Amino acid sequence: MLNVAVLMGRLVADPELRHTPNDIAVTSFTVAVDRSYVKTGSERQTDFIDVVAWRGTAEFISRYFRKGQMIAVQGSIQTRTYTDKDGNKRKAFEIVADNAHFAEPKRDNSGAAPSPAQSYQRPAPAMEQAAPAYSSGDTGDFEEVLTDDDLPF
Repeated sequence: MLNVAVLMGRLVADPELRHTPNDIAVTSFTVAVDRSYVKTGSERQTDFIDVVAWRGTAEFISRYFRKGQMIAVQGSIQTRTYTDKDGNKRKAFEIVADNAHFAEPKRDNSGAAPSPAQSYQRPAPAMEQAAPAYSSGDTGDFEEVLTDDDLPF
């Protein structure tokens, strides 16, 4: 199965860092994303997409991003259900961000060149045990190539 979401847009408000009772960093924010098409005779529409980030990704976003800034987010779509204050069952859709990237140059009042693009990528989860090397059985028919100098490409 595949659940990958990638979006780029502008932050609607400053992200605010919070912590769970177990002291896990979390931030939620909304990204305004323009639709890629415009109906003839109408204005371009914008979608407002809710995003939540955890741990290091949340700390990175809340430290370096502000309202109006362009952000690129990669993550997955997640749904959750809840009951509102009137007792109605609701369903929420949001992007759970794994990675966040600056999507525009840093604004600098001194006229200096913008800094190189920076991003935060969540570290890969530690594997509980190392995966064994692939082996299809007898490898006696193959020789080990130590350099690629004699490859035809």
